[in-house]
Amino acid sequence: MMAGPPASGVRLDWEQIPARVRAAIERWLGAPVVAATSQPGGFSPGVAARLRAADGRRAFLKAAGPRPNPDTPVIHRREARIVATLPPAAPVPRLLWSYDEGATGWVALAFEDVAGRQPDLPWREADLARALDALADLAACLTPAPAALVDLGGLDGWYVMRRRWWPLLRDAPPDGLDAWSRRHAAAAADLEATAAAAARGTTLLHLDLRADNLLLTADRALVVDWPAARTGAPWVDAAFFAPSVAMQGGPDPEALLARYPPARSANPAAVTAVAAAIAGFFTHQALQPAPPGLPTLRAFQAAQGAVAREWLARRTGWA
Repeated sequence: MMAGPPASGVRLDWEQIPARVRAAIERWLGAPVVAATSQPGGFSPGVAARLRAADGRRAFLKAAGPRPNPDTPVIHRREARIVATLPPAAPVPRLLWSYDEGATGWVALAFEDVAGRQPDLPWREADLARALDALADLAACLTPAPAALVDLGGLDGWYVMRRRWWPLLRDAPPDGLDAWSRRHAAAAADLEATAAAAARGTTLLHLDLRADNLLLTADRALVVDWPAARTGAPWVDAAFFAPSVAMQGGPDPEALLARYPPARSANPAAVTAVAAAIAGFFTHQALQPAPPGLPTLRAFQAAQGAVAREWLARRTGWA
C-alpha cells in the first residue's frame, strides 16, 4: 500500500484559459483544439493538458496566469528558457513553442506530446530502474552544464538551500513540530549550513524529481518540469528524489542512493549535510499555510519530511 499522498493539485481546464490565449495557441497549432485532456499529476494551479487539434496535430500544454498563484507564470517562463537550451540527447520532451504576455499576463508552453505514463504507485521495480537510468543519462549529458545555463546559479539559490530551515525550527518552533526535530534542530542547523558548499558541482540538476515529474515510454523515462534547475553535484538529484520514492512505496533513501553510481562515490559527510537541508525544508514547509492554489502541497511535503527525518537520524545516529 502507498504510504504517502499522491502529487496531485487542482488544475485549471482548457476552457478556463482566456479566449485570447486559446486563440494564440490555436493559431500556432494551425487548427482548432478539439480535445484537451487535463493531466492531474503535479501541483501547478495552471493548465496541464494534452491537446489534439482538428487536423490531428498534438501537443502538451502548460499555461498559467497571475491568478490564483502569481508565481506560476514566473516558473513557466524560467522553464521555457531552460528546456529550450537542453541538448537533444537529454531525456526530456522538446519545447515546441511558447507564448508570454509579460509580467502581469499569461504564459503558455507547448511541448511535444509524448505517448507515455507516470510511474505506477506504489513504485514498481521496473519503473524505478528506468527512472534511475534517466538520472544517469541526464548526469552524463549535462556535465558540465550547458554554457548558456551556467548563470542559473548553484545550490545556494535552490529553494531547498537558499534559506536555513533548521534555525527557524530551533528559534521559533511552529505548532505541530515533532519531538525529534525539537531535540536536534540545533545540530541539524550546523549540518545544513554546510550543504550548498558540500554539494557544489558543474552538473545541471533538475532539483524537483518525483514520480509526477517522470514520463515512462515503452523503453525509457523522460524527465519533465525543469524550472528549478541549477548546477551542483550529480548525486543531489537522487538525494532529493529519495524521500518521495520511500514514502510512495519504494526503497528507503539509503537503498536508493546505493543504486546510483554518483551517490555511491559521493563524500558521505556531504550527503548527510544535504539530507539535513532536505529534511529541514520539508519539515518547516509542511507546517506552513498552503500557498494560493496549491491546497494539497503541505500534506505531500509532510510525508516526505517524515522520511527525510528518519533518513537523517539513520545517518547521524541521533535518537
